[in-house]
Amino acid sequence: MDYKKAGVDIEAGYRSVELMKDYVKATYRSEVLGGLGGFSGAFSLKKIREMDDPVLLSGTDGCGTKVKIAFLMDRHDTIGIDAVAMCVNDVACAGGEPLFFLDYIACGKNYPEKIAMIVKGVAEGCKMAGAALIGGETAEHPGLMEEDEYDLAGFAVGVVDRKDLITGETIRPGDVLVGIASSGVHSNGFSLVRSVIPMTESSLNTYIDGLGDTIGETLLTPTKIYVAALKKIKEAGIRIKGCSHITGGGFYENIPRMLPEGVVAKVELKSFPVPAIFDLIRKTGSIEDRIMYNTFNMGLGMVLAVSADDADRTLSAIADAGEKAWIVGEIAGGEKGVTLC
Repeated sequence: MDYKKAGVDIEAGYRSVELMKDYVKATYRSEVLGGLGGFSGAFSLKKIREMDDPVLLSGTDGCGTKVKIAFLMDRHDTIGIDAVAMCVNDVACAGGEPLFFLDYIACGKNYPEKIAMIVKGVAEGCKMAGAALIGGETAEHPGLMEEDEYDLAGFAVGVVDRKDLITGETIRPGDVLVGIASSGVHSNGFSLVRSVIPMTESSLNTYIDGLGDTIGETLLTPTKIYVAALKKIKEAGIRIKGCSHITGGGFYENIPRMLPEGVVAKVELKSFPVPAIFDLIRKTGSIEDRIMYNTFNMGLGMVLAVSADDADRTLSAIADAGEKAWIVGEIAGGEKGVTLC
């Protein structure tokens, strides 16, 4: 008996590292110290000493059951973008710049080429966010997971000068809500998706005219990374008063998280387009509107609160970053929460 016969292939692990090496190196920033394969990732903090009062930010998350779609489609090169997006968007939501990212892949069996494709996606997400991929872990769990299954998670660390923190404390009645377009379902609500859309190869490979693609490819569309868009707004001299990353819990849970007491966010539902995939999910599952907006992003991956005087400039800055955005509502006085009208 040896470790390989017990289900853990150390040589496959070595092969995985070799295959992913170039993807990882392509994400390095000047602050990265050392190389791939150490026991820890090293990152110099020399640059942040230029800040008056640097604050470290962190975010951790995974892709949830979206990985099930990747299994069924045998597509593993984009799911890593989702893992990065879910973490760096949270860091950016507080006004921070993502510095570095680490991933964790748990699998039933290490297939080096598959692991390398997953990490390729992670690296692509890191490049989009301007974050370095400075480490990670791939762990085989024979007997705990099926051989063709894996789970993917990670965490990001970022930094912001305290004076630039987005806290929501200055949000006042009369401020405007700006919504930035999502790319689709992103990485939340897939347990509901999988309960209403048949999870078969035939179903996922069905082309739908309204989607302009197959159901499976549409569902696998990676989560948007909003780091560049928020940076453009900051560079335009605009103060973002509040920022909500619309993830699990949809509008009802996430928008109030940016609000101080005494104000309500009023979202106008006709002010932005709802992607066709959400209509397909709603009709297929006969799902009530409130549940849809309490589960999915419905087309808005981020919602910002800015001064009414800054609204048009905010839209222009977001457009300069290559993203679509709309004025989707306003802040009013009232009990803390959100109303959809």
